[in-house]
Amino acid sequence: MSGGLDVHKVVNEPPSRTLSRAWLRERSELGVSAVLVGLGVLVLVDAIRIHTDFAQRGPVGPKAVPMVVGVGLIVVAALLARDVLRGGRGEAEGGEDVDLTAPADWRTVLLLCGAFLANAALIGVVGFPISGAILFWGAAYALGSRNFVRDPLIAAGLSVLTFVLFNNLLGVPLPGGPLVGMF
Repeated sequence: MSGGLDVHKVVNEPPSRTLSRAWLRERSELGVSAVLVGLGVLVLVDAIRIHTDFAQRGPVGPKAVPMVVGVGLIVVAALLARDVLRGGRGEAEGGEDVDLTAPADWRTVLLLCGAFLANAALIGVVGFPISGAILFWGAAYALGSRNFVRDPLIAAGLSVLTFVLFNNLLGVPLPGGPLVGMF
């Protein structure tokens, strides 16, 4: 080389590995395509396993929509892969003021996971109105709200409203727990 810095000597990797990593890094959207293919195959396999032992109402059976969704996912994945391999690139994120080099906020993620797990563990014991209030308040706390009077009241209101909407108006039964007779 003519006085320049040899990248392969600095990185201590063979040139083929460096080129393949660079090639993959420039085409990272292929990972999205691979995930879409995996989801499409999963949906198709599940659709094929649907039992049609019950009486069908109308010309379209229960397998139709999942089959269309699965095939659609695979077609979108193929179109995305073709576009990426032809040099297409996704548009850079410009709508948000996010520092992509900043580390992940694992505290917030763990607090949100804790709120969801608490809801899942408590819903059968104390019912949705109480476990939902814990979920809504926990999510608000995890995302930065620290008003300890307003937040639990709003969480309780949202939880009761959600319970009434689903249980009474939409006919989707949710566990009521000790508050079942009140609503």
